[in-house]
Amino acid sequence: MKTLAFAASNHSQSINRALVGYAASRLMKLSPSVEIEFIDINDCEMPIYSMDREKSDGVHPLAQTLFDKIGAADALIVSFAEYNGYVTAAWKNIYDWMSRIDQKVWQDKPIVLLAATPGPRAGANVLQTQEFTAPFFGMDIKGKYGVGLWREAWDGTTLIKDGDIAGIDAAIKGLLT
Repeated sequence: MKTLAFAASNHSQSINRALVGYAASRLMKLSPSVEIEFIDINDCEMPIYSMDREKSDGVHPLAQTLFDKIGAADALIVSFAEYNGYVTAAWKNIYDWMSRIDQKVWQDKPIVLLAATPGPRAGANVLQTQEFTAPFFGMDIKGKYGVGLWREAWDGTTLIKDGDIAGIDAAIKGLLT
C-alpha cells in the first residue's frame, strides 16, 4: 500500500511533522509492505489563491503536482496543525488551489486524520472541521486521533503515554481493514 504522509503545517519544527512521522513508522511496523512517501508542504508554496490569478495564469503547477500525488497514493496520513481553531494559512492556500482542479481534493482516498497541539484539546477543532467537510471534499476517514499537551506526550523521539500510542495505533489500523 502506497501511503502519502504529511503535516499540514509549514513550520520547520512542526510537532505535527513529528506526529505524522511517528504514525507512519507505526503503520510500517503493523504492515511491513507499506511504502511511505513523506512530503513537506513547504515544497508546495505558491501565491495566495485568487480567482483573478487563476483566470490569468491557470491553476498553479505545484497544486497539480500535489493533487496528482494524492491521486497516486492508496492511502493518506495527514496531521493538521491547529491555528486559531482551524488549519494553517499555508495549508488552506494549497488546499484552495487544489480545489480548483477538483472539489474532491482527497479523491476518496482512505485517510487518517491526526493533530498535535501544545494545549489540552488535542486539535479538537481542526479535526472536527476536517471531519465535517469530509463528504464535500472526497475524504474517506478511516481513523483520527489528536495528541494534546505535546510536551508531556513526546520525549523528543517517541510518544510516551500509553493512551496516545494506543490511539495512534487504532487510527492507523483503519487503513489496513
